[in-house]
Amino acid sequence: MTATVLYSENVYPDDAEERRIYGPDVRVIFPRSSTCIADLSDADCAAAEGLMILRFKVTAADLARFPRLKAICRMGVGYDNLDRRAAAERGIMILNVPDYGTTEVADHAIALTLALRRGLLLHHEAQRADPPAPWKVILDPLIRRNGVQTFGIIGQGRIGTAAALRAKALGFRVVFYDPYRPNGAELAIGVERAPTLAALLAQTDTLSIHAPLTPETRGMIGAAELAMLPKGAVVVSTARGPIIDVDALAAALKSGHIAGAGLDVLPVEPPVEPVPELLRAYRAKEDWVMGRLIITPHSAFHTPEAWHDIRVKSAETMRAALLGPRPQNVIPPDAF
Repeated sequence: MTATVLYSENVYPDDAEERRIYGPDVRVIFPRSSTCIADLSDADCAAAEGLMILRFKVTAADLARFPRLKAICRMGVGYDNLDRRAAAERGIMILNVPDYGTTEVADHAIALTLALRRGLLLHHEAQRADPPAPWKVILDPLIRRNGVQTFGIIGQGRIGTAAALRAKALGFRVVFYDPYRPNGAELAIGVERAPTLAALLAQTDTLSIHAPLTPETRGMIGAAELAMLPKGAVVVSTARGPIIDVDALAAALKSGHIAGAGLDVLPVEPPVEPVPELLRAYRAKEDWVMGRLIITPHSAFHTPEAWHDIRVKSAETMRAALLGPRPQNVIPPDAF
């Protein structure tokens, strides 16, 4: 064996795919059961040169248990659950799987948008009320024709681009804000670009967030930013929970400035008591959120095909990092 890869979470029924991908040169270790990194045995941690992470957090203290570690692969797109600075100080590569679930997450963002903007949930809740609402349409600012709306995107990476193309095909005018995209990125897909976040928000009827969680994006959408959106706007996020101040979003939704919201992510997942006011009201089915708020449990990525992609692509990524010909999907050390 020339390398050892430790999976921190045993999420698959067997190791057939991993053994096929890694081949005979890599020893693969699956834990019997674990709820966090601390549950992994000292012997397995000491042997590991590659560490596979799905949901667990990895801290600087955790890394001290891995004297031979060369690479950590986050089995997904985001890597905010890893202490990248501590890993960089130890010379450990951080890898991710940026090309899984792209279509699923983009589809989910569009599905949330259409469910809200077409009034599906609004009419659904009204018709199943006791007594049911009259058999007629609901006049509400939430419901708008796609073609009169600007679909604004924060973060024009793979998923943001996929969402932009879908929104464009549905008749929305599409504008994005992403200071890290090269000049001309908008021309390649036939959409528009806003020079600043404020400029994007001022013209956006439906906002879709597709940015990673970084110190720059944490809390990016708060009360001031929500106020910049036109009255009757909709906010959708399939990115990371802490990007939006959910208390500010609750206030904007309750006041009527924001007409609806669709969230696949929350600041703390899974939620713990005391839960945010937005989630509390949603679970209590209070009038001001009925038909105007959709919350899904960080499930935008979920399809059987996406799970298979995570499994295969993460193993291929780790193998390339440990055995070559060259590492791929490496997160830059300064991406803090």
